[in-house]
Amino acid sequence: MLGMTGESRASKEHVSGPAAALAERLRFQTFALDRLADGSCRARVLLSWNDGREFVGEAQGMSSQAGELRCSAEATVQALQHAVQREVELDLLGVKAVRAFDATVVIVSLSVRSDGNSWRMVGSYLTETDPPRGAALAVLNATNRVLGNYVTTR
Repeated sequence: MLGMTGESRASKEHVSGPAAALAERLRFQTFALDRLADGSCRARVLLSWNDGREFVGEAQGMSSQAGELRCSAEATVQALQHAVQREVELDLLGVKAVRAFDATVVIVSLSVRSDGNSWRMVGSYLTETDPPRGAALAVLNATNRVLGNYVTTR
């Protein structure tokens, strides 16, 4: 693995290939979206590392189709920020649900900054029953490779 010291590599030798990648990936534990009486919504996302550390993200927004998608995606971005301790900065640029291939596809666009570099990422998730949850998962799909690289090089 590039960027790892000999000590880090030695401590990870017992797990390799797809199993190592799985051990390093953030896990999507829970998602909740509450529609409030005042016309707003509140999303809560819980992520965890394999070692048991948990990270919560919460966001509040307008209770509309677009508002619930954005609120859900923002809560996921906040949980991710806690997980990477702000060394990788993420900003949600946009989120949209579209009909394609007889299904609903939720697409997110993110801005990423790390080590003086910045770039954009896109993630998607195919859903039929829960587009707000799909927005949260689309953020994770967009960031999996970047965060996997972050973990293996730190």
